[in-house]
Amino acid sequence: MTKRIAIAGKGGTGKTTLAALLTRYLVEEKKDSSILAVDADANANLNEALGLEVTQTIGTILEDTKDPKAVPTGMTKDIFIEYRLAQAMVEEDAYDLVVMGNPQGPGCYCYPNDLLKNYLEKLSKNYDYVVIDNEAGLEHLSRRLLPSVDLLLVTSDSTARGVRSAARVKEIVNNVQIAVSKMGLIIGRSQEGVADQLQDEIKKSGLELFGEVPNDPLVAEYDLKGQPLLKLPDDSEAVKATKKIFDSLSV
Repeated sequence: MTKRIAIAGKGGTGKTTLAALLTRYLVEEKKDSSILAVDADANANLNEALGLEVTQTIGTILEDTKDPKAVPTGMTKDIFIEYRLAQAMVEEDAYDLVVMGNPQGPGCYCYPNDLLKNYLEKLSKNYDYVVIDNEAGLEHLSRRLLPSVDLLLVTSDSTARGVRSAARVKEIVNNVQIAVSKMGLIIGRSQEGVADQLQDEIKKSGLELFGEVPNDPLVAEYDLKGQPLLKLPDDSEAVKATKKIFDSLSV
């Protein structure tokens, strides 16, 4: 059975870093499992954190198919797009990646979102784990990219405002009735003792604190040099912290 793990939160809270480190964890700890990483952020950069080059995204495919001549005779547009989507997937030995991307032209974002939703629903059945790096912000949650989520990791920075923003994620999830089996808070780029100072805000949020990911200089160094976070050493503070969190959640 597929386990769907989604990551949501405002920008700058370490959301994509967490998605990359979760993918790293699954590759290391679940060696016999099939893994699909999904970058559902229009401002896609999960592929960079994973060290992968992406030449096609759902956004670019939709732009290409605006030309009626692009669709072969005898093939419907939906079937052609699904065929192109299969081509756009980046396949690695240990995991696969699909990227939402950003349509270049004006217009509603509903069609690409619906397309990704339907495609993911079919695709995810072929994997043991699906890791979804959601778009930064809150409004996108109402799009219900997946009908259900087994584990929702809500990220916050180490501020009271960040925790309040995370609480709004919980509110939106409840309001739009996304089926989430388990949901909790992860404080990213944290400093020692911050969680203790934020206990009142965390309690008010109604979110269980899953853990903290420290402000790791190695992560900043890898990001600066464009090195994949999958290559972080085992003694990296961020790697150790996320492993502890994922172990405790029985990911």
